[in-house]
Amino acid sequence: MSKIDLNLLHLFAAIYRTGSVTRAAEQLGVAQPAASHGLSRLRRELDDALFVRTGSGVKPTPLAERLAPKVEQGLRTLSQALLECRDFQPSTTDRTFRLHLSDIGESTLLPEILAMLRLEAPGIRLVTQYLPQEEIADALHSGRLDFAIGVLPLVQGIRSHTIATDRYRVVVRRQHPLANRQGSDHNFQDALSALNFVAVSTHSETTRLLRLLGWESRLRVTIQHFTALPGVVRDSDLAAIMPTAIAALFPADQFAVIDVPLPSEPFVISIFWSHRWENDPAGQWFKSLVIRSHEHLTRTLSNFLSN
Repeated sequence: MSKIDLNLLHLFAAIYRTGSVTRAAEQLGVAQPAASHGLSRLRRELDDALFVRTGSGVKPTPLAERLAPKVEQGLRTLSQALLECRDFQPSTTDRTFRLHLSDIGESTLLPEILAMLRLEAPGIRLVTQYLPQEEIADALHSGRLDFAIGVLPLVQGIRSHTIATDRYRVVVRRQHPLANRQGSDHNFQDALSALNFVAVSTHSETTRLLRLLGWESRLRVTIQHFTALPGVVRDSDLAAIMPTAIAALFPADQFAVIDVPLPSEPFVISIFWSHRWENDPAGQWFKSLVIRSHEHLTRTLSNFLSN
């Protein structure tokens, strides 16, 4: 195969379709002697006549008959792949994208992405996984991941784009003593001083903030899965520290979001990708979709905070 020029396969397919070396040359826009020379090369490489002269042109040999459908299919597949690279059509693609997302990212951003994909690119498939931050850059460069999305300060030496900022807030059950207090209220301060917390083991920021506040002893429960967090908070007096984007998912009739002075600046949410995506229309389009998804999520959060 290494000796067979792709142009020779196009020539083979054209001769098979037209039954004539001359007409094949005309279709391909080459001189008839060049087409004959190309056919001679292909005959030598495959050790077969491929086409034999008849009174009405040329007829394929048994080997050429077997090869023709495969060659046509291969050329068609290659042509379609090259066309998609140049003229990516989201509505018809069946590409698969592999994303790094935390459980929080899956809970907040993934539904927004899926909603847009349903309208714009229903054939796209997504595979999400969670990797340690120190592995993400290599995974993006090697192709194990296509994109990584989240708060990933340890990911270095890779393309990135900031898509949003967020900050941490405290969530308690609606009937909690803190739920309807104001920050200047003495009862609020008393309740705050007695507040205990639940944390998710995969989200270390809660324990870091508690440590900075000197409240480590107030961490009463550590759970493994984020999906268990709403039930724990709803059915206890425990509080949870979480990003605003997560707090917005908690039903307002069951939970209250309160402002507690936390030693934490707003944090950056970014999308990361390898330079290998720079000239790929599919990758560029998907990146823009993620950014648009987060913009829609941000508008939703703004409405949540204003109510």
